[in-house]
Amino acid sequence: MTPHPDALGRNTDDARHFRGAVAVILAAAVIRLVFAALLPLFPDETYYWEWSRRLASGYFDHPPAIAHLIAAGTALAGLVGAEPSPFVIRFFPVVAGGVASYFAVLVARQIGGGRAAQTAAILFSLMPLAATGLVLATPDAPLLATSAAALYAVVRAIDAPARSALGLRWWIVAGLWLGLSFSSKYTSILLPMTVMAALLLRPSLRTRLREPGPWLAGAVATMVFLPVLSWNAHHDWISFRFQLQHGLGTPPKGSAIKRELDLLGGQLGLVSPILFVLAAHAVWRAVRRPITDVHFLLAMVAVGSWVFFVYSAMRRSVEANWPAPAYVPALALLAALTRTDSYDRWLRRGIALAAVLVFVIYVHSLVPILPLPARRDPVARSAGWDGLAAPVQAVRASLGARTHVAADRYQDVSELAYHLPDRPLVFCTCLSGRHNQYEIWPSFPSVGQPGDNLVLALEDTSASAGSPAKLGPYFDRVTRGSLAPLMRGGDTVAMRRIWTLEGYRGGWPVGR
Repeated sequence: MTPHPDALGRNTDDARHFRGAVAVILAAAVIRLVFAALLPLFPDETYYWEWSRRLASGYFDHPPAIAHLIAAGTALAGLVGAEPSPFVIRFFPVVAGGVASYFAVLVARQIGGGRAAQTAAILFSLMPLAATGLVLATPDAPLLATSAAALYAVVRAIDAPARSALGLRWWIVAGLWLGLSFSSKYTSILLPMTVMAALLLRPSLRTRLREPGPWLAGAVATMVFLPVLSWNAHHDWISFRFQLQHGLGTPPKGSAIKRELDLLGGQLGLVSPILFVLAAHAVWRAVRRPITDVHFLLAMVAVGSWVFFVYSAMRRSVEANWPAPAYVPALALLAALTRTDSYDRWLRRGIALAAVLVFVIYVHSLVPILPLPARRDPVARSAGWDGLAAPVQAVRASLGARTHVAADRYQDVSELAYHLPDRPLVFCTCLSGRHNQYEIWPSFPSVGQPGDNLVLALEDTSASAGSPAKLGPYFDRVTRGSLAPLMRGGDTVAMRRIWTLEGYRGGWPVGR
């Protein structure tokens, strides 16, 4: 049967718009790769790089996906004799960001066709949260990739005929991607929870719970996640306990209203004010008057994620990037809205504002242009670590072969491990600051021998000043050394004091 001429035209337009969407995704990925090569590594990135040197099925802070992505990049670079540069460490996380964009676009195409796909590609590429955050080697990159892929598979399963073999296959695919999402970041549990809420709340979706598909997806996801569960079981569930306390623990001193306003401000900044309002409006419309079951499901995934983090902010501070997966369904719904002149005007304004924000952030990351002191500039946190490593290495070399390096914060430990010339094993004294993965790995007392020396880099603050005093009884001599500034250009980001501890006697302080 020959398709109707209008159908042929629509199919041609759909394909053309989708090719445009793919071109946007590829261009954005290339730009991110360029900046991945130009920017120094942030402390969290060097921390995850340390994980990649000791691969496991789990870590204190997060599941292992980011460590395996970094390890894949360094292994690939090693084949050609390349060092683990920022580009190498970030390569596969940036690729994962491109995968996230692609599946977000597929979701938009599924509910709105090629034009919606192209709009979603532009929105996702210019949203500051993705344009800047997906440059970095953090768990958000594999989280967004796997959760977007899992959401697309769920959408395809819902769009398939009830109790069909096609629908069952898509549920299984969803389970595989969901298991990988669980292995990326624990907040991925919000995806199946919000999907289940949608299935329970909407009568036409509730019938899906009488099919094997959703339950099989859960079983498959659990099987993929088993290595992470096993690691936690063998480590007293330390990772789960940390994240529960981190996000939902006893509220600290401070205003819950301020935490909520900080969360809102973070969303306005990382999504851009106009796009955030437009996305929220699109989600609200899909909740109140959903066009299809899929529209309702996508809206519930977005709303459920936002509601959870609003609740979390009542108890603890919420990082602005934590709700990131909510914007995959939200931007898909926004891209698929029926076009009107007013809608198009506001959308263009939102895209233009987002582009300006991203441009400013990109330029500022290379050359400081914003009137922010380096101590308060988030971008500056990646600067100056090579300037700290140089004097630490000089002291280390002067003390001879039996000299080790340590710091009191995991950020400092990982940056020194990366920037010291031989990339040695650097220890965490961990006498202050939050608990971290270094407390699970072998510590200095388990490796150091009597007579060994320790070069210690500490913040020159009252919080860290007690560490040398606590360690003094375990060494023959403790010497207070010079200050080493961490600099960005001519501005000081932070100060570190270098201490030398000579003649290890054995033993170590207990507790903090």
